[in-house]
Amino acid sequence: MGAVHDSSTAAGRSSASGATTDAHAEPVAVIGLACRLPGAADPAAFWQLLRAGRDAITEPPPHRHPAPGADTDGPRPGGYLDRVDGFDAAFFGISPHEAQAIDPQQRLALELGWEALEDAGIAPDSLGGSPAGVYVGAIADDYATLLRRGGPQGITRHVFTGVQRGLIANRLSYSLGLRGPSLTVDCGQSSSLVAVHLAAEALRRGEAALALAGGVHLNLAVESTTEVDRFGALSPDGRCHTFDARANGFVRGEGGALVVLKPLSRALADGDRVYCVLSGTAVNHDGSGEGLAVPNGEAQREVVTTALAHAGVRPEDVQYVELHGTGTPVGDPVEAAALGAALGTAPGRRAALAVGSAKTNIGHLEGAAGVVGLLKAALSLYHRELPASLNFRTPNPAIPFDRLRLRVQTETGPWPCPDRPLVAGVSAFGVGGTNAHAVLTEAPPSPPDEPAVAPDGAVPLVVSAASAQALAALGGQLADALEGGQQHLPDVAHALATTRALLPHRAVVVAEDHQSALEGLRALADGVNAPHLITGVAAPSGRGPVFVFPGQGSQWAGMARDLYHTDPHFHDALDTCATALDPLTGWSLIDTLTTTDDTWLHHVDK
Repeated sequence: MGAVHDSSTAAGRSSASGATTDAHAEPVAVIGLACRLPGAADPAAFWQLLRAGRDAITEPPPHRHPAPGADTDGPRPGGYLDRVDGFDAAFFGISPHEAQAIDPQQRLALELGWEALEDAGIAPDSLGGSPAGVYVGAIADDYATLLRRGGPQGITRHVFTGVQRGLIANRLSYSLGLRGPSLTVDCGQSSSLVAVHLAAEALRRGEAALALAGGVHLNLAVESTTEVDRFGALSPDGRCHTFDARANGFVRGEGGALVVLKPLSRALADGDRVYCVLSGTAVNHDGSGEGLAVPNGEAQREVVTTALAHAGVRPEDVQYVELHGTGTPVGDPVEAAALGAALGTAPGRRAALAVGSAKTNIGHLEGAAGVVGLLKAALSLYHRELPASLNFRTPNPAIPFDRLRLRVQTETGPWPCPDRPLVAGVSAFGVGGTNAHAVLTEAPPSPPDEPAVAPDGAVPLVVSAASAQALAALGGQLADALEGGQQHLPDVAHALATTRALLPHRAVVVAEDHQSALEGLRALADGVNAPHLITGVAAPSGRGPVFVFPGQGSQWAGMARDLYHTDPHFHDALDTCATALDPLTGWSLIDTLTTTDDTWLHHVDK
């Protein structure tokens, strides 16, 4: 795939820093994250794994068996997910027969898409019909290999859509009812970062108003590992020794990650939490060289330089780069030389460029590797801390670190220049020569969060799920999250009511304080009754107006005062009612419902 922008077009306008950028290159906000990675079921767990410097490389799980009679050296160490066969098909409206024929990569993308939207504060069921895009990097077909081992008799009508890689993105768009672009990207090991690049470009062009982007990768068939091994890319000792003298190949990993992207101006206007800003991206190709799979350092330097120009960032301002960093004898020195030329030796650089690779923690996720690097960089910007890159003991003698002004981040610690704006780069390179680079900057400062306005007294914690079992599990998870007692209950109640899908199995905990909230949620988790807990199943008729006729005795003085003055929708609706009723009744509806004088309120003709 060729570069989307030629570097000569990058001089559209000057930035405050003196760099140049495209006139149309509006920054893009990263507002939601989701991942399923070796040793880390979500972004919070991934950040803890990175901060602690943990190695998630293990022997294969017991259920990962080689094919009978397969020509292989046996199971290999790798970064594995605990389970890839579990899937709540009914939740996504998929029949059991179809679920069995669906590539688990499709299933993983469905789960990650839902979780990423919820992390962004967007109810996933609220996007139907919207121009939201889906861009997913994926290069593996292992599940198709497994299905075809059984011969033609095992091929059902669901296999056709179940194993096509293009359906990975399409099924997520279909499940959420999205009308924006939907495509699976396959350009080798840079696929997921190219997917992010394409998503950002679609947002800037107005093709999408919101985008889910990232990648998935699962190692399910031993044949695919054998292919990589015989190509000569696997490390004999099952580790990625990135930039180390022991660099001898990579170890395979699996999992996936998706991010939610939105134009920065729109994200700030909407009050979204911004993890970081995707300021600029670029994609190019190695062109002709020593061989199809031999990296081209000049092309790598160019893709970094072009991404910087699109971002309006000076080379000396980049403090950290999340490397492609596979730990191969050929690739590491080429990547180091390209980064030194593009960034490390910039005249104004105050400190050596820090570099690292998440592959040293969880292995090489191949088609999903780029977005894992982006996820690590985004979390590092958000938390203002750089995790350690593992397996670096002796500097690779083929990399002149001092001359290139590079250093491997070997300990978890602060950014090199925390007093300056934080800027990170992320690189991903495909074996066939497709290179991608992204420039991330820290989120702009935002005003302190205002607690949700709530009347004195209890607040409702609304929880819903697709099944009774899931509802109970959700109650337990929410109780665990509230255990510390630091959360502001009205904020929690507001988030639960406005940023989560309304599913049929529902519960409401009427919480007067943290203790009653915990009691009600624990009762929900344990399946027992509690004074503060109400449970039920929604009627299948769907949403619509609800009319409540409570009768005499349910009113109180000032019952509408706070809502009338804080909610514009309620304010306008009540004014409309007052305009219609006041001439007929001879008294003021607004005064009666908002005053603290309850004289008129207790007349039965009201």
